[in-house]
Amino acid sequence: MSAATHVRVAIAGSGFSGLGMAIRLKQEGVHDFLIFERANDLGGTWRDNTYPGCACDVPSHLYSFSFAPNPDWTRAFSRQPEILAYLRTCAERFGVMPHLRFGHEVQHSAWDEANQRWRITTSQGEFTADVLVAGMGPLSEPRLPSVPGLERFRGPTFHSARWDTSFDPSGKRVAVVGTGASAIQFVPAIQPQVAKLLLFQRTPPWIVPRRDRTITSFERWLFRHVPGLQRAIRATLFTLRELLVFGFMRPKTMRLLQKIALRYLQKSIPDPALRARLTPPYTMGCKRVLISSDYLPALNQPNVEVLSASLSEVRERSVIASDGTEREVDAVIFGTGFHVTDPPLAPHVRGRDGRTLAEHWQKSPKAHVGTTVSGFPNLFLLLGPNTGLGHNSVVLMAEAQIEHVLGALRHMQRAGVTTVEPRPEAQAQFIAETDALLAPTVWNAGGCSSWYLDETGRNSTIWPGFITAFQRRVERFRPEEYLLDKRAEPTGV
Repeated sequence: MSAATHVRVAIAGSGFSGLGMAIRLKQEGVHDFLIFERANDLGGTWRDNTYPGCACDVPSHLYSFSFAPNPDWTRAFSRQPEILAYLRTCAERFGVMPHLRFGHEVQHSAWDEANQRWRITTSQGEFTADVLVAGMGPLSEPRLPSVPGLERFRGPTFHSARWDTSFDPSGKRVAVVGTGASAIQFVPAIQPQVAKLLLFQRTPPWIVPRRDRTITSFERWLFRHVPGLQRAIRATLFTLRELLVFGFMRPKTMRLLQKIALRYLQKSIPDPALRARLTPPYTMGCKRVLISSDYLPALNQPNVEVLSASLSEVRERSVIASDGTEREVDAVIFGTGFHVTDPPLAPHVRGRDGRTLAEHWQKSPKAHVGTTVSGFPNLFLLLGPNTGLGHNSVVLMAEAQIEHVLGALRHMQRAGVTTVEPRPEAQAQFIAETDALLAPTVWNAGGCSSWYLDETGRNSTIWPGFITAFQRRVERFRPEEYLLDKRAEPTGV
């Protein structure tokens, strides 16, 4: 590749969003694009998260591209290796492998106003592109807390998203920090092996049973040979999941689900003192609702201690809890989530006025229809601000945004448009409408502090409503909501 290779579309990231964008470009007859991937393999979060027990908490039939159903899922809730294999299969089947550039970390991107294009600096050279699509996703960069003394610890320390595959937990005393979606999967996976598991829990999560099962070979045969069967099941699952929105939008209706979760907690944890520590003090849904059938039983085992405290200090061979107690451990594992409301790309993308996304956002990410940002021409964010869900598959959200990007590209081609960027007033209106819808929901009024809220206290993560509503609002590109530069003559695809 030359130092200044130009492409029509540059895509950053090769997870579901990036690959979905690439596949749809190919289907639309657009072949002049590259996918920049910092790692040496595709897959995004499903490549990076290899911790024991890693699986999806969305049913398999929903967690796939709508244009590429997979009849060969082996479980109702797919595990990490199978999802990664699915993504690889899609990349090969739809011919996007030649467009991938592994080991190309996007370090900096700046809009070149004079030449109407993006200048992209990667770890392996310079590129330019007419359009830049950021498909890194919100769960790409692990968040590690700043803990005094951590550098002095003599044993292994790592985040669950960067699991140390050389680490053998057998017979070890392990401290686990965090009780989120990853921790509730790897804790029961390592609990039978460790000598002692010390769990630091600041706030207990709401947990409901995981209705997982094996999908039989006969079922898989039916999915391959009976047209429409898998799509019918997918549609049913989608509809049932969509109905959950009513609970999130009206917190009082969450009481029924809370009763189910409390019954499950009582059945799993006979000890009333431990059960009290594991009972959430906020409305269900305020934080992410977690699904697991083995996490609570694991906490009930004699080699597990749950601390209602945070980790305040680490010493050479021990950890100090915020209550002042000290315990010797052999390893520390962090299940502390990701940089969601402070995405790592924000300080490294400069728009029309030379300022970065981070400078524009001022610690509160905002985008028109979760996809485009005023002042940043031809920039599209997949799974950007206010596109997260608490009830259904975000793959469907990304697909709606991908259709929006394709609509923009079609309009640019037909109208001879060089650049598109949202009108400031259109973006402001969308954000105001979204904030108003979020205000009475459980995500905002549920009585907790969650990773859905950014540093300003605004919920810049969640989409407040049905996926179908998002699709209706986002899939169609609306030129009237955009500033369009028509200095160029129309060109072919």
